[in-house]
Amino acid sequence: MPPATPLPILCQQASFIKSASQVDQCPPDQGYEVAFAGRSNAGKSSALNTLTHARLARTSKTPGRTQLINFFALDDTHRLVDLPGYGYAKVPLELKEHWKKHLDAYLTQRDSLAGVVLVMDIRHPLSAFDRMMLDWANVAGLPAHILLSKTDKLSFGAAKGVLLKVQSTVRKEFGNRASVQLFSSPKRQGIDEAHAVLESWLYPAEDTEQDEDQPAATE
Repeated sequence: MPPATPLPILCQQASFIKSASQVDQCPPDQGYEVAFAGRSNAGKSSALNTLTHARLARTSKTPGRTQLINFFALDDTHRLVDLPGYGYAKVPLELKEHWKKHLDAYLTQRDSLAGVVLVMDIRHPLSAFDRMMLDWANVAGLPAHILLSKTDKLSFGAAKGVLLKVQSTVRKEFGNRASVQLFSSPKRQGIDEAHAVLESWLYPAEDTEQDEDQPAATE
């Protein structure tokens, strides 16, 4: 069903639940959640903080500081999830393999996962990691929404050109389950569009239809 409280307000009220280093440490697999992923230094934490108007995710000039799966509650049954960064992080190979193993398990086994928001630096889109995440989402049957972050680093024309190119590539390689938009945390660009995607995943229309189909209560 649609949220009783508008999603932007729910996002402002988001609160930390817990961190998990592996799937069996995650909160109960109930309700709906949307995961945020992104290559280290892509602007994932900044995007998450901008969308929630809060400082939920820790930002750092040192890539790869997010080393756990972090859960944030919007209400009792809806969550946002901050996944470990991957790529530039200067961490031991053993830890990278641990992240990869448990990210795969989380993305393919988590029933409450409704979709993945993949944050890409618009200047370096569709890295090997980005494609791996899109592949994982495809295998799991999950929709993906790409935020081309740091749009403010390019001119409008250049940013639009990258958007069109990424949309075309994603459509050819991953079909219609992935969508793309421009996003800038400093300029607060793309917030409404991203919120609309989150709301469609967290509060799917079929839930409303099912509720409407229920017979009215009688005395």
